[in-house]
Parts: sequence; structure tokens; C-alpha cells
Amino acid sequence: MIKKFLLAAGILLLFAGGCKKSEDNVVQHDSTITRINPLHNAKAVYGNFPETFESGSKTAYAAANVTLSTGSWNLDNTLIGTSTADHKTGNAALRIASTGKATMNFNVINGASEVNIGHALYGTDPSATWQLWYSTNSGSSWSQAGSTVTTYSITLNTATFVLNLNGNVRFQIRKLTGTRINVDNFSITDNVTGGGSATRDDNMGMGNPSGAGTTNNNNYLLVKSQYALSYNNSKGTANWVSWHLSTAWKGTATRCDCFTSDNTLPAGFFKATTSNYTNTGFDRGHMCPSDDRDGSATDNAATFQMTNIMPQAPVLNQQPWAALETYCRTLITQGNEVYIISGGYGQGGTGSLGGTTNTIASGAIQVPSHYWKVVVVLPIGTSDASRVSTSTRVIAVDMPNLQTVNNHTWGYYRTTVNAIETSTGYDFLSAVSTSVQSTVEAQVDNGPTQ
Repeated sequence: MIKKFLLAAGILLLFAGGCKKSEDNVVQHDSTITRINPLHNAKAVYGNFPETFESGSKTAYAAANVTLSTGSWNLDNTLIGTSTADHKTGNAALRIASTGKATMNFNVINGASEVNIGHALYGTDPSATWQLWYSTNSGSSWSQAGSTVTTYSITLNTATFVLNLNGNVRFQIRKLTGTRINVDNFSITDNVTGGGSATRDDNMGMGNPSGAGTTNNNNYLLVKSQYALSYNNSKGTANWVSWHLSTAWKGTATRCDCFTSDNTLPAGFFKATTSNYTNTGFDRGHMCPSDDRDGSATDNAATFQMTNIMPQAPVLNQQPWAALETYCRTLITQGNEVYIISGGYGQGGTGSLGGTTNTIASGAIQVPSHYWKVVVVLPIGTSDASRVSTSTRVIAVDMPNLQTVNNHTWGYYRTTVNAIETSTGYDFLSAVSTSVQSTVEAQVDNGPTQ
């Protein structure tokens, strides 16, 4: 059932029993009572929202599908406006004309407890009305959410719809009257009971990319409390490292800088030491970062085992790679949990000594030519692999192991999961349904980078 609807039409100061005028003298005409959603702080905005309409392009009103950072939208009598007359946050907003519609072609899978929509008049157009509709059967039928909204202001204001929808749901904005309106910053808060309680989950929750086990020395599975990895004895490094990241893994433990050989490797395996990297021109590059495992001193020390370390060009390790690591930690402060898999491929990198280096440690450690990372972003919840949908944000990057890699920020190096699979021979997200994999693995992420 839909419980309440809040419309902010202007910069409103609402108190019990009254309302104020906005700075541009717009008065709240709706008699809706403002109340705080008691579940809001226990739930999370979906990880790929808010939709800011920055990542797509559509310059005509004719109906068409547009791929945005959240997924595919059908925009009918609607375009993505970037002019000075479009009132927006950033560079773009929807501009809906006449009786236009903006419809999600995809579902969010954990329901909705709240939807927030920024809205304003386009240019100096007269007031207009619009509605929010929702579908729980993938668009076969629709129901109205809350009341009709009247847009009066040339300043973006927020309409908040407090809902109680479970399971799959998608939304549609329907303009009713007036000339044109702008819509921006469309966000959906999930409706997962207890969704705000982050947990430590299976570090290989998205699958075993190489089918690693304990019979192949070059695809040897090591499962630790803090991460899992496939070790390649002939290369002296991991093929891949996989870990789960949420606020449950975070704490105040200090960085130990205690690089140690991994004595959990079987007898006869090459076991790297920290001195193998000394004066090579390459950093001891973490796959699972130290800052992702500061929940305890034990967790942090585990990231310094040499099986989690690979030779990275210092500029790569300290700049774009580190920036992506920081961004992943930013995501978990926004109500998300993240699954990350990383590794290297190819041979031959350029470190601080110049030239191309193929191996270090007298040939025992191979220097990759590229480093890759796959990041799956989910709102906090349970049964994580089953919650990955075609609208789930999946970030894949492929960066050269060069000192010049900082010519671009990490977002420049985004690619498809399929491309990394081709380069590595691995099968990522194997725990996810094949139909979902075929969609998300073919897409290049175009979401925010900070």
C-alpha cells in the first residue's frame, strides 16, 4: 500500500500545521502532511541510483529507448536536455513535453520504500502537472503512486513518494498538463527489511572464475577469511583475487606494512618474499587492498601476505588503481555491498626504472602487462548472486602496467567483462544466471567515478 506522499514545490520549511513560501514566492498548495519514513535509515538507495541522466544522449522528442547508468529507459515526448534553459544538477536533465512519459525498461528487485524525484519548470514555462506510476509485473499493468504533483518553480525541488512495494518494481513518470518540465536526480530506496545491516559474506560469492582447486599448481585455490585467490606457481603470483566489501569489513585497525611469505602454500611452491620486489622499479601492489580489511589487525595483516601482492608500476598502484579502490569504499558508505575480483594478464610492464620488465625475482615472478578489476555493486541484502539483475551496476577496468597510466583517470579504462574474459580465459560471475550474465557482461559502465 502507498502510505504517504510528500511534495516539496519550492524551498519549503514545513512544520506541524503549516508551510512557508519559497525564495521565488512559490507556495505549497498541497495539504500533504510531512512525516519521516521510519524505515528510511534502515534501507539503502539502490547502488546505481540516483539516475542523473548524465550518461545518455537523446536530442529529439520522438519515442526511443536510451541506455543510462541505471539501465534502459523509454523516453516518449521526452529528451535529455543540456541547454541553459534546462534546470538541472550537473549537465543534463530530462525535458518532458506535452503528455510525455519516462519509463524504466527494467526492474529493481528489492521493492521500493521511497522514490525521490527532482523537478522544475523548463525555462520560464507555466505550471505543469505530472504523476508517478509503478508496475510490479514488468510493465504489464500500472498503478499510480501518491498524488498528482504540480510543478510551479524554476528551481529543482524534490517530490518524495513514501511507498511499501516488495519484489520487482519499475517506475514511470507521466506528464499531464503544461508545456515542459525538467526531471533530474531520480532515486529509489529499496524495501529490504533490515537492509541497513551489512554483513561479511562469501568472498567468492560471484563464482570461481578459473575453476580453481587443489590439483593444479598453476590454478591452486587458497580460501582465506579475508579473500580467496587462485595461485599460479609458474608465475609466482595470483591469477585472481576475489573479495567481498561492505561496512562490516571496516574498522580502525592501522596499516601493518607487514609483508610476509604465504606459508599456506604447499611445500615445493615458490613463495615470494618482500625482498623479491626491492630495487625492481615495481610496487608491491595489493589486489585486496589494506584499507578494505581494517576491521582487525588480523584482517589487515592478511592483505600483506605475498600471494595478495603483484608487481605494479608505481604510478599505476598509487594513482588510478588507488583511486578506483577508494571509489569502491565510497560505494559501501552509500548503502551498498560490493564484490571485487582483480588480477593481471600478459607479460611485460614498465616500472620506475624504465624499459620493459618481463620478470623479477630471477625469473620467478612474472610482471603482467595489464591489470584488471571487476566490481559488482549491490544494495545491502542477502542471497547476493541471485539479486544480480540486468540493471545491476558492474564495473570492469583494464589498465596497462605503465608509468604513463595516469594520463587518464580510472574511468577511462572501463571496458566490458566480456573483454576481460577474452584476455584472461576466465568466466566471471559464474554464480549469476546466464541470462543476466549475457547482459551485464556486455556493457561498459558509464556511472559516476567519484
